[in-house]
Amino acid sequence: MKLEDYIKRVNELIDKSQLLLRTRETYKYSGGEYVDKAGFTDFRTSCLSFILHVFGENTPHFKEFDSKVKSADPDDVERGIGILLAAKEELEGGWLTTTKGLLSAEIFSDFLEMAEYLLSEGYKDAAAVIAGSVLEGHLRQLAENYKIEITFDKSGQQVAKKADLLNAELAKASAYSKLDQKNITAHLDLRNKAAHGQYGEYGQSQVELMKQSILDFMTRVPV
Repeated sequence: MKLEDYIKRVNELIDKSQLLLRTRETYKYSGGEYVDKAGFTDFRTSCLSFILHVFGENTPHFKEFDSKVKSADPDDVERGIGILLAAKEELEGGWLTTTKGLLSAEIFSDFLEMAEYLLSEGYKDAAAVIAGSVLEGHLRQLAENYKIEITFDKSGQQVAKKADLLNAELAKASAYSKLDQKNITAHLDLRNKAAHGQYGEYGQSQVELMKQSILDFMTRVPV
């Protein structure tokens, strides 16, 4: 995902909070106010998921939202809006473009666009290599996030683990589902065929599906 996608998402969450505030009602006896409880649960879950993926669990944004936006109280929702606005300001100000995950997401997106262009021009083999390399880079960043070593010692030297091994270790760590693991194995196999000149073992449509599947995976399982 690109930076503008994150900004778009935070705007959607702010809009959701405004709609939630419109459900404000007053308790009959206590005089206190509340908002729709199901709507609040959806709002809180969506916001925590977004903040976790973009900023991380150990950041003020996540901790503040998790601790201060806890009940279907209009004041809690308004506190949540404040945190979202602060997040939006940082995103629009470019403060996160230097972090590894977000910057890499931009780069990976550009490479996938390059693969799409190559496919449109009929260069399926180059597109397969590029898309597969993007996938491998994403796996390595996921591994770092899950504290999985991306290298191993070989005769006193650190050697990069193969993508297939990282895939297996990430699935074991529940970074994603077994179905995702199987799909990734197939994508890496196609990439290897393209890289080793086995061009007749796959077609244009398979590379197109591979590229779209990788994009879907990276969107669902961000770094």
